[in-house]
Formats: sequence, structure tokens, C-alpha cells
Amino acid sequence: MKKWILLALLCYSIPTLAQNREDSTTAEWQAGVELDVLPFALGGYFGASWIGKDRFRLRVLTANVHKPDITTDRAFTHHHIYAYALVADYFLKPGWKGWWVGTGPVFWQSSIISKSSGAEAGFHNWLWNGSVGHHFPIKKRFYFSPWAGLSFRIAGNKNTAVGPDHFTLPVVNPEISVKMGFIF
Repeated sequence: MKKWILLALLCYSIPTLAQNREDSTTAEWQAGVELDVLPFALGGYFGASWIGKDRFRLRVLTANVHKPDITTDRAFTHHHIYAYALVADYFLKPGWKGWWVGTGPVFWQSSIISKSSGAEAGFHNWLWNGSVGHHFPIKKRFYFSPWAGLSFRIAGNKNTAVGPDHFTLPVVNPEISVKMGFIF
């Protein structure tokens, strides 16, 4: 419940603060913060900060995600991920507006439970993410950005023993959500 209150306060306060700011395209270097809706909706969190110039930006992010069972191998449940990433983005238009593409390394520290035995195991993986989205500016400095991406497993635990079962993180992991952000 506290996470939903925090999200509601952020949604209410950022546009109000942004009304008194100058246009976000005037500064040479800019910075911002983002929240992603889906991890909050699933009982986790997502936070990112970024710095950028012209059409490029560099994001650092962390997330706590409880993957829904429908996205996990049927023999397992409670796939929980702590994710950390460094992502470079490029915007097709200036002013942090319109379409963007991004890529970068992601580290997942995960745990999962076997449905048959109830055993739990932890594992980690390195992935490479590619994503695309669209920034919709609201009140000059606030924006929302629907996005989709694919994370490709490149290293880490491939075949994790979970009691008598074995879990393998898929090579390709799709993602889709909506980010909300603020440009300082």
C-alpha cells in the first residue's frame, strides 16, 4: 500500500512542480529520474536516474520484480528478481521527445521456488537489453514513456538445481511497461 501512495504522490506533485520550470530543451546537460509502473503493480519497485546531452542519455537503474507465474516455466513459482542496469539511450528527436532506442548490460539476482518440492534456489545472470519506447512530454518537465524490450541472457547460471528440478532462465526475456519521469 505504501508503494501505491508514493506513486500517487509522485504523479500528483511532479506536474505541479514542473509548471514553474523553464522549457527542458534549454540546458546543455540535463538529468532526470524515472519510475516504472509494472514493478509497482506487481508488488516491487523500479527507480532510475539519468544524465544526458543532446539526443543521448545514460541511465542507471534498479528494480525489484515479482514475475507473474504465467511468465515462468509451469514447474516453478515465485520468480523474484533484483535487477541492476546501465543503459545508453538515443532519441530520434531533440528535447527528450518522441521515439528512443536503448541498450546496455543488466544483472539479475534471482530466486525461484519449485512447485513440486517447495524447494527454493537463488541464481544470477548477466543479460544484454535492447529496448524502444516513446516519450510523451506533459507540463514541460514531466513525461510518460511506454516501452518494450528484450533482454538476452549472456552469462551466469544456466541450469539451476531447485530441489529435484532444474530451472533455466530463457535466452530471450521480453518486457513491456510504462515509465513516468521528471527532467530537472
